[in-house]
Amino acid sequence: MLQDLSGKVAWITGAGTGIGQSGAIALAQAGMHVVLSGRRKEKLEGVAAQCEGRATIEELDVANRDSVSAVAQSIIQKFGRIDVLVASAGINIKERNWHNVSLDDWDSVLRIDLDGAFYCCKAVLPTMKEQGEGLIINISSWAGKHVSLVTGPAYTAAKHGMNAMTESINMEAGSFGVRACAMCPGEVATPILDNRPIPVSTEDRARMVQPEDCGDVIRFLAQLPNHVCINDLTISPTYNRGYVAQAKGTIPGPT
Repeated sequence: MLQDLSGKVAWITGAGTGIGQSGAIALAQAGMHVVLSGRRKEKLEGVAAQCEGRATIEELDVANRDSVSAVAQSIIQKFGRIDVLVASAGINIKERNWHNVSLDDWDSVLRIDLDGAFYCCKAVLPTMKEQGEGLIINISSWAGKHVSLVTGPAYTAAKHGMNAMTESINMEAGSFGVRACAMCPGEVATPILDNRPIPVSTEDRARMVQPEDCGDVIRFLAQLPNHVCINDLTISPTYNRGYVAQAKGTIPGPT
């Protein structure tokens, strides 16, 4: 039986756009109070307006470890607990392949996509262990399981690292009632696509997983009974452009 989430508290990073935004709205619709974190206050305010009066804004750059710790403590002081963390803050860069990626850009991707998620997990784990329950949903990627020229080495390394980090949480904290899931979406029609070196067409975006689909999955994960852990979950478009590219010229059918 799925849980009633009414009155529980979720902290969502990267909540101003994309998967984080949709996850926050879905959790608020399920009755949770959602704490929205991100770097752009105006974006967070727009999301908060869609959360049925159950949202608090905490501006945050997840790459700043002291700020992450301070926001976590602020949430605990206000609400007494953190039931769900959705670590959705992430970036990729336009010049992302070995021949053109800069050292500074490599550092930026790893600092936000991997270090930022680590700081957030580290900040909530003591409280979740003390509560005897808690759920961490790290928004990873198809790139966390499959190496691709499309995503580049920095993003791929960060998401592979996130998957390993997530499973290490289950190994260490599962006996305390804490669950962690690496959610690995394939192509999702979010603003991160705007940084693709090759522009993505409107037609292709329409075929992709939509942010709202990911929001529904996040809500489902949060509603599962505490004794159930989905260690990792892959969600991809039915029309998977990677598969289509591999299949061209090898099997009959539309391409």
